[in-house]
Amino acid sequence: MSTDELRFNPRVEAMQPSATLAMTARAKQRLRDGHPVISLSAGEPDFDTPAPISSAAIAAIQEGFTHYTMNTGFPGLREAVARKLARDNGLKYTPDEIVCSNGAKQSLAMAVAVLCRPGDEVLIPAPYWVSYPEMVRFAGADPIVMPSTAANDYRILPEALEAAISDRTRLLILCTPSNPTGAVYSKDELGAVADVLRRHPQIYVISDEIYEYVLYDAVHVSFASLPDMWARTITINGFSKGYAMTGWRLGYLAAPVPISRAVAKMQSQFTSAPNSIAQKAGVAALEMDMAPVREMVMAFRKRRDFVLGRLRVIDEIHCPKPEGAFYLFPEVSAFYGRRTMKGKSIDNAEDLCIYLLETYNVALVPGHAFGAADGLRISYAASMADLEEAMRRIDDGLTALK
Repeated sequence: MSTDELRFNPRVEAMQPSATLAMTARAKQRLRDGHPVISLSAGEPDFDTPAPISSAAIAAIQEGFTHYTMNTGFPGLREAVARKLARDNGLKYTPDEIVCSNGAKQSLAMAVAVLCRPGDEVLIPAPYWVSYPEMVRFAGADPIVMPSTAANDYRILPEALEAAISDRTRLLILCTPSNPTGAVYSKDELGAVADVLRRHPQIYVISDEIYEYVLYDAVHVSFASLPDMWARTITINGFSKGYAMTGWRLGYLAAPVPISRAVAKMQSQFTSAPNSIAQKAGVAALEMDMAPVREMVMAFRKRRDFVLGRLRVIDEIHCPKPEGAFYLFPEVSAFYGRRTMKGKSIDNAEDLCIYLLETYNVALVPGHAFGAADGLRISYAASMADLEEAMRRIDDGLTALK
């Protein structure tokens, strides 16, 4: 069969590849080619998984816990998740309202798929995580982007939410703490969102809370804990970010039984249960002393403060102070229209990121991938030594533009 005859599902053909993964791959290739690249593009903690978690996984292997579990996760893990949600979030779920999956990303994709019908609209505040719109399009729905700005610390305002709602609106996706901005919605701000939604009972909320434990200057509030919102909320969380377990691929979803059953049905046909060993590790994570997590967050805070301080002394950069996650999202549009030493014009954030990568060996992610063309994302999930050198290079690169 020739490539001309090979046809793919139109929804796959329309899908854009992950810009964060693409930039990370580009940086790794440049590193393999011998260039001293510092990558600040990936959303991955640079810490080892805490020892109690790894020990539990080793014990699971030694004890022979290496076979299929129940499709939704073995009961011990779902019970531990239910206890965690009650303890940390004030949310009451039974184990049959919880579906454990191969990462929060899978949980998100399944939630969108089971709730959206062709022609539905899904509201997505921008800047957003790169995968949200693609998940929505693949489900046959239409993503409706609601822009926010650095001036309001990248939070969507209630009046903007109200204006974006139509009779086709099915879902609102919220991410707090936010990837890519680090913004954290306060209880009052989430309450204002809930006030709007009470006037539109057809709308469900997917609350992405994967960065829940990576907090500095704010308190995390689960959207489902607000009055009248539990029955309309699908809470997404996992182990990758807070426990430095990215490679373990374990996440979960909590939702009322009709939704959790629909998600479980879909999972049973696509992947079945998550890795049995990772599930045992997940129980250990939920039950361990949180000291290793607190130490990791303290290190992230120091890095945030350093990188933010360096950004704020660069003329014409505006960057809000993130309250969570491990990203900064500065506005860099003041540099558009300038030229490199070789005479190449910098017309957008992608040009700027390519210039910094190819000339100064620093990998960042352009803002258009997050629905915010005037910014770029910097991940400070890297060592202080790398951050110090990377910020020196970024400063040199921006100063060299004329």
